[in-house]
Amino acid sequence: MSLLEKDVAPVGEELRLPEPSVVPVLTAVGVTLALVGVTTYIELTIVGGLLTLGCVVRWIKDARHELDELPLD
Repeated sequence: MSLLEKDVAPVGEELRLPEPSVVPVLTAVGVTLALVGVTTYIELTIVGGLLTLGCVVRWIKDARHELDELPLD
């Protein structure tokens, strides 16, 4: 295979994409709040850290669930 050719799925093979989710956006908001809280109010750091932690746990849980749905072939 040359460098110009790309690996593509065989014809008829189903492509699976993750479901749309707000979790990445909430994770970014949590990290932002935590970083802003470091320079301003400790309460923002705590809220941002808890939000980030909750979102990361949810994100991993969703990823594992989606991985379990994939066919074994």
